Amino acid sequence: MSRAGTWLKMLGTGAVICIGGPALVQYIRPTDEELFKRYNPELQRRSIEDGDRRAREFDEYVTRLKEWSKSDKSIWFAAQEYEEKQRAEMEAQRSQVKEDAKIQREEMRKELLGGK
Repeated sequence: MSRAGTWLKMLGTGAVICIGGPALVQYIRPTDEELFKRYNPELQRRSIEDGDRRAREFDEYVTRLKEWSKSDKSIWFAAQEYEEKQRAEMEAQRSQVKEDAKIQREEMRKELLGGK
């Protein structure tokens, strides 16, 4: 066989593999609707209920990424600072709740002692 024939066979085989492979995968891949129909009813209900919340969380995350990318710092440092800020806020919230509970216990103690 001549070199031209070998090259044509190689190009033809390469085209079938490069074009046919992804086309076959696309053909056999189920759509999102087909996958959703395969869920059991409990998973379908939960997916519908959680869908809005997850979409909102994703939108918030993308918004934060856009804000972080505008700063002079690396996105990773900005994300780390955001997480540290969130942790500090959570810790402050916890300490406030503990303080409120302590004050409430003291008030209850005073009421019990004063009522006797």
